[in-house]
Amino acid sequence: MTTRPRVLLSVAASLDGYIDDASAQRLLLSNSADFDRVDQVRAASDAILVGARTLRTDNPRLLVNSAERRAARIAAGKPEYPVKVTVTDSGDLDPELRFWHTGGDKLVYTSEAGAARLRGRLDSSAEVVVLGSRLALPALLDDLGARGIERLMVEGGTGMHTGFLAADLVDEIRLAIAPILVGDPAAPRFVGPARFPGGAQRRLRLAGVEQLGDVAVLNYLVDPSAEPGNYV
Repeated sequence: MTTRPRVLLSVAASLDGYIDDASAQRLLLSNSADFDRVDQVRAASDAILVGARTLRTDNPRLLVNSAERRAARIAAGKPEYPVKVTVTDSGDLDPELRFWHTGGDKLVYTSEAGAARLRGRLDSSAEVVVLGSRLALPALLDDLGARGIERLMVEGGTGMHTGFLAADLVDEIRLAIAPILVGDPAAPRFVGPARFPGGAQRRLRLAGVEQLGDVAVLNYLVDPSAEPGNYV
């Protein structure tokens, strides 16, 4: 039986829960020490996932930046970079995005309609995986597990964080809190409205708190009996 990967949500948010502001330029919430921590978590992951909206708005590369960490992955028999994964229901993805032209293998999970729109657009830049008439995150995890992915790092955005949490598919959350107040209702938050399992009565377990300069990193476990993932 295929084992689904362990799912880690990685996010930086302001004190009032926003992951960006509403301007055209990306708001940098983390500091250099926290960016390095995220790079370490990426290096310890088998795959990194972001939603299509994050690709369109942030145009990220999603790389392991440290040459030493990449070398350690190779020495351990792993690819130099984790697999990069994105999810799109519509298939609205620009082939010029940096995501396609850096790093190693890429996967696009989409619907039948999205696959029709993507046909011929990405060429050999990524493997397109059709999950049916509508996207289903459990099916996505099943496919990743069948590919040997054991650790999945989800880096956003709001829709992906909300979807994974609402479907009870998350094992761990690493939440970096920046000393910033955004206060703009048009800006994106960590999660959106949803029916989360257990509702407001469910308490996650705080497994650790780390101070990195002016940023506090909170480590929460969804299963109170579980242990934190080893991302070092």
